[in-house]
This record gives sequence, structure tokens and C-alpha cells, in this order.
Amino acid sequence: MLTVVPVDQAPWADLQAIFGDRGDPARCRCQYFKETPAEWRSGTPAERAERFRTQTAEHATGLVAHLDGEPAGWCAVEPRTAYPHLLGSRVVWAGRDEDPADDGVWAVTCFVTRKGFRRQGVSAALAKAAGDFARERGARAVEGYPILVEPGKKVAWPAELFVGTVGIFADAGFAEVSRPTARRVVMRLTC
Repeated sequence: MLTVVPVDQAPWADLQAIFGDRGDPARCRCQYFKETPAEWRSGTPAERAERFRTQTAEHATGLVAHLDGEPAGWCAVEPRTAYPHLLGSRVVWAGRDEDPADDGVWAVTCFVTRKGFRRQGVSAALAKAAGDFARERGARAVEGYPILVEPGKKVAWPAELFVGTVGIFADAGFAEVSRPTARRVVMRLTC
């Protein structure tokens, strides 16, 4: 059974289990988009982990998935304005005539699925729940910035899947807004 709850309803130990202590999720702790590029370059994994703990304790900055009662995945979803790195991204804003600082638009920036729980629908459940979560908190729309994975092809760098795939967002009802690069797609769900 797969369940999804706001992070403030999950114990810190669940997040520790999901992010682990090795690899990109452990080094990032969902801070890449929360910081400016300069802050990211100067920070350490320990500092990022502490910021993440503080952020998730202060308010619900995302969702936690459990599969059969075990912590299985994470999805970051907040107002777009909570992500300074995202607001300054030329890739995300290429060809778009929209105010990046619109608080009514939320963003799904990151997925982490715990080893042993992958390919079991965790990210898909989190993407669907992200729309409901944002809507319940007053969002007019929620966006994702997934990569396009060609059917039957593997990604060269699996860690890039942290933004999700087009299929995951499409299955959750998101529609393509723009395609700023050959592999990056901006998708939106109107709330």
C-alpha cells in the first residue's frame, strides 16, 4: 500500500532513510533550487542537511511517500518563489512571458526514491499528490521541470531523474507549457 503525507506529518528519521548518507540525494538534501548558485558552490553537505531539517520542521516543504509503512520517497513542492535558483534559470524561462515571482504558481523541483523502492510507482504517486497538496494551499497552478526520456532508452546519468520524467507528470495531469531544450520540458497543472 502506497501513502503520501506532507513532510510535517512524517518523522525526521523517515527523511534520513529516504535521503541516505551517500550519493547525490545525501549531498544535496533538496537544496539545489533553494539556494543561489553561489550559495550552492560554497555550501557543504552537512550545512545543506541542517537547512533541510530546519525547513521541513518549520513548514511542509514537500511530501513523503510510504510503501507498506516504510519510508520510500520524497517530493519537494512549494511556491515557485521559494526557489531562488529556479527563478534565475534561463532554461526554465526560455521563451516564456510570465512573472517568475508569481506566488500563485507552485513548483515541483525534486524527487528522491529510496533504493529498494524504485520502479514501484513512488514518483508517480508523489507527482499526483503534489497537485492536490498545492491546490489545498491556494496555488492556482503547479509546475514541474522534468526531462524527456526516450522510450526504451536509458539515461546517461541516472541522477538527472531527480526532476522527474515527462511521463510521470503527464500521468498526474500536467500538460506541456514549453520545451526550452531538447530534453527539458516545463509542465503545468492548473488548480
